[in-house]
Amino acid sequence: MNPQKRREIFERLRAANPHPTTELHYRTPFQLLVAVVLSAQATDKSVNLATGPLFEKHATPEAIARLGVAGLEKYIKSIGLYRTKAKNVVALSKILLEEHGGEVPAEREALERLPGVGRKTANVVLNTAFGQPTVAVDTHIFRVANRTGLAPGKDVLEVEQKLLKTIPPEFLKDAHHWLILHGRYVCVARKPLCGVCVLVDLCPYEPKTLSGAG
Repeated sequence: MNPQKRREIFERLRAANPHPTTELHYRTPFQLLVAVVLSAQATDKSVNLATGPLFEKHATPEAIARLGVAGLEKYIKSIGLYRTKAKNVVALSKILLEEHGGEVPAEREALERLPGVGRKTANVVLNTAFGQPTVAVDTHIFRVANRTGLAPGKDVLEVEQKLLKTIPPEFLKDAHHWLILHGRYVCVARKPLCGVCVLVDLCPYEPKTLSGAG
């Protein structure tokens, strides 16, 4: 893909959604971190339903640590893998208190040392909470990057590295959210909605569908 086409893709995504953001509900970096850990193999909607009541009463590392694993499980039992996630969230809360003064670190290495936090989760927090120009490649972004030819790759790390290398700097901060939302609602897995896609004439994906055309 040439630089002109790549720029046109992001200009169109920006025009359609000038201020993209996560669909997870949060007020602090800590709440975002917890929500992202809980969102693994779960929908943002299901996480928001659980964290709404949780964050009303237990919104800080101190509160989560006091709540404990059994207490946290009661709030998040509607989310898949909730037992493991409860252990991880309580453990990372204690580490934040003991090693980071109760604050979420803005460095990848420190984030990835926290229980339940891998590269993708760290990238989401760095980008969304701290405004760093990173891209967290999930299944949606992986699909969009390969279908459109933006950053073809065999695995998420290859796609991430290609995106970081080729996205024009002015778009890099918001690229993560543009691509994930595009994959979640337009360039869906089984039957992409090419009929309403703002990138349809720039995309080499075949066969095109007319899904979503009004």
